[in-house]
Parts: sequence; C-alpha cells; structure tokens
Amino acid sequence: MSYNDRIEVLLDELSVFSDWQERYEYIISLGHGLAPLPSKYRKPENLIKGCQSQVWVGTEVKDGQFIIYADSDSLITKGLIAIFIRLLSGLSPTEVLAADLKKLDASGLKEHLASTRANALTTMADTIRRAAADSM
Repeated sequence: MSYNDRIEVLLDELSVFSDWQERYEYIISLGHGLAPLPSKYRKPENLIKGCQSQVWVGTEVKDGQFIIYADSDSLITKGLIAIFIRLLSGLSPTEVLAADLKKLDASGLKEHLASTRANALTTMADTIRRAAADSM
C-alpha cells in the first residue's frame, strides 16, 4: 500500500471518533500494538533528542524496504511513533523521503497535542527522514 493510501486510511479511521479523548485512546491503542523493540536498538544513540519522553528509533533496509522499529516510555508518544511506523515502514527509502507528512496535519493532531508533544512529532518525523536518507 502506498503512503497516500496509508494516510487516507488513517485519516478516515481518526474521523470516526467524535471527540479528541476517543482519538487519543485510539492512538494509545496503536502504541500497544507495536512489536517489542529489538534490544539492539535500545541504546543511547537511538534515543530521539528533544522529546520530553524517551523515544528509541531504529531503522534498517531489508529487501529494499525501509523498516522502522521504535518504543517509548510514554503511552501517547508510543502511539504517535506507531503512526509513523504504520505510515512509513515497509516503503522504500525514496518513498519515505517523498512522503508528504503534512497530510497528517489534516488529522488536527498537532493542534490538539501539548506543544512539547507536537514538537516531538516533528522531531520523530525528522529523525525517520534522516535515517531514510542515510540508508540510500
């Protein structure tokens, strides 16, 4: 499934919820569904700097697909990183770099997060894009 297809599905899912409390619960549930972070990625160099909570991100390219592994000690942040994994993991590095992440803004997510979490969202996206560029 392409990035554009993935973002449309996610936006459709989020639009089902009538209020932001329900959307937060859904985002947290996405985090609960993350696969455990492989221990080789739980290192200080894989911590995203600038996030209020601890967020580890590891990436690799397998058979031309950019794979993202991540975890966080915060439930909402874990859900946010799960969104990036859902949208970008499995695409090629070129597709990751071409993905228009501003489409996620249509969800209203940034406006409804605390400023520190909204900044973390941008930092996570930048970290993933940098890793995709470095993998090429």
